[in-house]
Amino acid sequence: MSETIATTDDGRFRVRLVPDEDARNPREDFDHLAHVITIDTHLGQYAPVDKDGGPLAEAWERMNWNRWQGIDAFTRWARIFHNAIVIESRPAQGPVSLWYLMREDAEDLGVLPEAYLDAERAEYEAWAEGDVYGYVVEQVVDWVRADGQGAAMATWEEIDACWGHYGLEWATAEAERALARHTDRRAVPA
Repeated sequence: MSETIATTDDGRFRVRLVPDEDARNPREDFDHLAHVITIDTHLGQYAPVDKDGGPLAEAWERMNWNRWQGIDAFTRWARIFHNAIVIESRPAQGPVSLWYLMREDAEDLGVLPEAYLDAERAEYEAWAEGDVYGYVVEQVVDWVRADGQGAAMATWEEIDACWGHYGLEWATAEAERALARHTDRRAVPA
């Protein structure tokens, strides 16, 4: 199902959002700095976020005898002894997990490490929930029969498309920017 999110005032250009059915898991497809320890997969209903859990996974295995109270102990331990930044994720649907970033990995980020961690978490959860989109920019093309007989017709023709936008808000913003780029090009005299 696609949805037209914007049309130009003259009705000649539009942009549609389309669910990206073939989106790749961002934890497997892109480079990332965050490590993720999956705490609970709801009795195997969900796959672990990361396969290995990173450098602190072994410590979690020693502390996880009490999964729910062990989270606080692990978080304190990771912050004190490894200067790690840790956030907890409890999505409505999906595995409970701990996302962490080693301080040495966060030194040259240029953004707050907590914001970076939260962005990686949000991207993964968007993928896991099927909240990934592509946009398609289209232009009206008018057709006239070569022999001059019969009525003219107009069809929408694709002029640009891009896939793999994680999250509806991001996808909508990128789609609107793409539409603006195409209409701005048209407005420039040749």
